[in-house]
Amino acid sequence: MSTMVLTPIMIVAAYLLGSISSAVLVCRLKGLPDPRGKGSGNPGATNVLRIGGTWAAAMVFFFDMLKGALPTYTAYLMGIDAIWLGVIAIAACLGHIYPIFFGFKGGKGVATALGAMAPIGEGLALCLMGTWLLVVLLTRYSSLAALVTALLAPVYTWWLDDRFTLPVAMLSTLIIIRHKDNIRRLLKGEESKMSRSKRTK
Repeated sequence: MSTMVLTPIMIVAAYLLGSISSAVLVCRLKGLPDPRGKGSGNPGATNVLRIGGTWAAAMVFFFDMLKGALPTYTAYLMGIDAIWLGVIAIAACLGHIYPIFFGFKGGKGVATALGAMAPIGEGLALCLMGTWLLVVLLTRYSSLAALVTALLAPVYTWWLDDRFTLPVAMLSTLIIIRHKDNIRRLLKGEESKMSRSKRTK
């Protein structure tokens, strides 16, 4: 099957996979409140950390990353062009942000975007995760960590494997746009810092 046929199939598949809300499913599995109606109302790992603790948040983060990595890496193995890999990655993120299976109310797409970028190479994955973790440890702002990581991701990619600089820049732009409200709150000093629920089960 030619890449001209495979590409639109992978775009649709990436969106549908991205539409599976890990946060909602993990919370249901662990008997936690629906993250869309609790805490920040955002069905992502950071909000699940607030309402369900570390392990629940780690599960959400892992599966959200997998939603980005799986379709993008599969498309790469199929020989799909780098630009279209970026479109497939964006489709997965859009699925996460606007999930068709969960009323089009999704998360910010950070973990899914990181997952889509990670298969480019171990070096890039380490740079991205290291940047995010360092900013979180220094500031305790998850949104700021996501923004700094998104801004640096194209730079890291250009340095490590410049073939994928444009698709990564496309993903980074989506993440920054998605965080526009967080940017306003950060500038006003009103953004919430990360906190962990005392619940351990």
